[in-house]
Amino acid sequence: MNCFYHPNNPAIGICKYCQRGLCSDCAIVVDDVLACKNRHENEVQQLEQLTARNLFQAKRVGSNYMRNATFYGLVSIAFIGFGWWTLQWLGLQAVLFIVLGLFLLYAAGANYFEGRKYK
Repeated sequence: MNCFYHPNNPAIGICKYCQRGLCSDCAIVVDDVLACKNRHENEVQQLEQLTARNLFQAKRVGSNYMRNATFYGLVSIAFIGFGWWTLQWLGLQAVLFIVLGLFLLYAAGANYFEGRKYK
């Protein structure tokens, strides 16, 4: 591959912003990646900052899913336990508590497995 701006010079890398081949005269290192000198330096720096923020947010999202899974799991156990304990007195209403508890247990599982994707 040759430089986009100097077709006779071999390229040493690709600009992160425009994906064009760059020779050593046209390339500049911005945050450990290459950019077109005097053309895309600011854009590449913004891309790198955005990537860093996204990685930070992904870690926070994973912990939020795990916290939700714990909460839903505990509440589901409470609902199922209450429904089971009052089944002989409340009848159909107790079954509603058990069904709600099972639904919350499903939500806990869904949050847990979604949170594992972000680890």
